[in-house]
Amino acid sequence: MEKVLAIVGPTAVGKTALAIGLAQKFNGEIISGDSMQVYRHLNIGTAKATPQEQAQAVHHLIDVCDVDQQFTVARFVAAAQELIPAITARGHLPIIAGGTGFYLQALFDGLALGADAPGDPALREQLRAVATEKGPQVLWQRLADQDPVAAAKIPQTNVRRTVRALEVIAVTGAPFSKQPDAGPQYDERYVALNTDRDLLYQRINQRVDLMVQQGLWDEVRWLQEQGGSALPAATGIGYRELLPVVARTDQWSRAIEQVKQDSRHYAKRQLTWFRNQTTASWYDLVQHPEERAQIDAQVDSWLHH
Repeated sequence: MEKVLAIVGPTAVGKTALAIGLAQKFNGEIISGDSMQVYRHLNIGTAKATPQEQAQAVHHLIDVCDVDQQFTVARFVAAAQELIPAITARGHLPIIAGGTGFYLQALFDGLALGADAPGDPALREQLRAVATEKGPQVLWQRLADQDPVAAAKIPQTNVRRTVRALEVIAVTGAPFSKQPDAGPQYDERYVALNTDRDLLYQRINQRVDLMVQQGLWDEVRWLQEQGGSALPAATGIGYRELLPVVARTDQWSRAIEQVKQDSRHYAKRQLTWFRNQTTASWYDLVQHPEERAQIDAQVDSWLHH
């Protein structure tokens, strides 16, 4: 089973730096899991890894679309499903870094994109509670009793995949291994970053100010010339707020404040999603950089398990 490391968390907590560091330490290649960094020419507003950062580790799914092209979750999954075995075959570790949670869910859970995947949120929470109270092996054994074929493909410690399998079995009444959305099987490991909320919001505000200093308005003007708000790429935070006022400098200050507010709200949604939808281990490298040693140890143990 192919191992995939996922670096997740809200914006402005250091995911890019951590992903590069782990790629260097564990011979990895980085797959961007961000829905906006796929667009060419949009470098500042998407907080894309700089050329210098990209030179430190192999990066994939950056600058693969023009701004008038739609990049969908299905396209991400298809690309990742090709990249992961290719990276693994080279003897390297696939590392997905990004904050678009649904991309990761679709990939790891093998969602039947374009259709409603079966689900029961209440049951999902009950199953997670069992894993927390009694241990993941107890939950995995329940799956082994109901669907040994599916259980054989899921590590006993992978609570997320075990919960998903049991949930689908309960909703559909059929084995998970027979489901059309059972999807690809990966041994994924989440490493999540966060920090104190006030500090996070401060970092987000500072990041937006830095984007403006680096030339965000020039990037927005360029996007306006390509087609403006009608473009698929124009939906991203930092573009959708600024495009309507790009020619009205008297409204720039208010629009920048809106970018900051929308970025903070997005960070809150990201945190909620990753806490509820993953069994990630959480770290605060902003206030506790020494926790990087714990991350290295966790990844090393997982790789050799």
